[in-house]
Amino acid sequence: MPIRKSLIALALLSLGGCQLIPPQTQVEQQQSEEMEIAARIQQTCEVGDDQSSQGEIACEELDDGTIPIQHPEEDDAIEVLDDIADNTTVPDAQSVNDIWQRISQQLNFDIPDNNRVETQRDWYLKHPAYMERVAKRARPFMYLIVQELEAKQMPLELTLLPIVESAFDPFAYSHGRAAGMWQFIPATGKRFGMKQTWWYDGRRDVMASTRGAIAYLQYLNDMFDGNWLHALAAYNSGEGRVLNAIRKNAKAGKPTDFWSLDLPRETRAYVPKLLALADILKHSDQYGFSWPDIDNHPITEEVEVGSQIDLAYAAELAGLELAELHALNPGFNRWATDPDGPHTLLLPVDVATSFSEALAKVDKEDRLNWVRHKVKNGDSLLKLAKQYHTTVEIIRSVNEMKGNMIRVGDFLMIPVALESLDHYSLSKEQRLAATQSRKHGTYQLEHTVRSGDTFWDLSREYKVNMRNLAKWNGMAPTDPLMPGKKLVIWVNKVSDEQRESAVMRSLTYTVRNGDSLARIAGRFKVRVTDIEKWNQIDPKKYLQPGQKLKIYVDVTRT
Repeated sequence: MPIRKSLIALALLSLGGCQLIPPQTQVEQQQSEEMEIAARIQQTCEVGDDQSSQGEIACEELDDGTIPIQHPEEDDAIEVLDDIADNTTVPDAQSVNDIWQRISQQLNFDIPDNNRVETQRDWYLKHPAYMERVAKRARPFMYLIVQELEAKQMPLELTLLPIVESAFDPFAYSHGRAAGMWQFIPATGKRFGMKQTWWYDGRRDVMASTRGAIAYLQYLNDMFDGNWLHALAAYNSGEGRVLNAIRKNAKAGKPTDFWSLDLPRETRAYVPKLLALADILKHSDQYGFSWPDIDNHPITEEVEVGSQIDLAYAAELAGLELAELHALNPGFNRWATDPDGPHTLLLPVDVATSFSEALAKVDKEDRLNWVRHKVKNGDSLLKLAKQYHTTVEIIRSVNEMKGNMIRVGDFLMIPVALESLDHYSLSKEQRLAATQSRKHGTYQLEHTVRSGDTFWDLSREYKVNMRNLAKWNGMAPTDPLMPGKKLVIWVNKVSDEQRESAVMRSLTYTVRNGDSLARIAGRFKVRVTDIEKWNQIDPKKYLQPGQKLKIYVDVTRT
């Protein structure tokens, strides 16, 4: 196929999975590192390093040409989302009652009869339980996604792309730091409008990432002169890599269609997966495959809130459980929305109006909970930001400060979470804490990352599986490790030296309303004086809800 001359320069560049195009020297280094890590993952599978069922599944996925995606081990959000869909009162049914039927009537891609598509099709047909989980995650969002694609006159085959990318899991995380339902890495996410801050990650925001994915796919389709298979391949492995493969074949006098290109194994399986899903959907009766029902009506809608709001308070106004609100709005990392926006929440359609009416009666300053903090010796804005789980910039802005200087005896107004932080179970920190605390062995060790550490080296040092080590810490094996980062490592046997550090396990406890040092000490079977010493607490001062305490417990008692 012809390639636009203005894009030939891109053939000198490469893109590794949904990301911006770095210089060639960086690409070569990156590809070399990824190939080395992939080889190590393959070696781990071949030697049977991981005998767990999850490890076997991951190795099967690797054999199929995909790099495994990290999903939460206990995906409570699935049932939460499914319950929301079940309990939402909706308008009258449309002429087409099922969203899958609406999509299937608009599928136009040609599906080739070849082994690569057949292999993927057979897998989906043999795993209906997988599609059941996918449908539960997708139910509150599918109608809106279809609407967005139809409004942009995009092929509805693309509604199936989040199945291939993430199984419709907005919390999914994979290699290259790709996150969200549409699996964007940070750079490409920002490039296509997905804001990423301490408070918020638009890659996990369902609607922001959907609009960004549509924009990116439109860009790729235009780049490849309307060839959707090339565009989809580029979405997975990068436009530079696909352009290089096309140019290489053209130069050698070979066909330049997708099926003839020399592409990474993951990409060679990626496009057939989407085509297989489209084929199954279009010919469900022929294959005897029953797609899990998703009604063809809106279950959720976007509501503008106008300013920062505590998610617990928003849930209260909407009459929802906090976990329900956060499951619909997974882009928010913390206990509140981003102070600088976006100021939009996705809510069930039957509560959206009542929520807006209730919110209109609330002053903006009352949307957050506040603490009046008296500055004492040793305080700094950074220390206070960590203590109250906010940012230095917020404290400065609220108190109209130009710099970071604070004086002992001064008072600062600081926004704090309405509920204890562990109540915000789907926030970034609580998800990581839950992941790291989930038991995977007899002893839990803590490793502080040193300069030069890699998951591969640490897996050899502690004699654990590399993929598991990354998974225990909510990361992917290809992620860089920053010096000072704390990693948890689960082992069944320890040396005498390791036993000393393993017996006393460090926990971070978030103070709740009504907590006292005596109550916390009793809960963890430690002494009040120890808690005071570990946290340098003045016993005359009251504990603050949301305050973080370091607790050391005997691992043999947990």
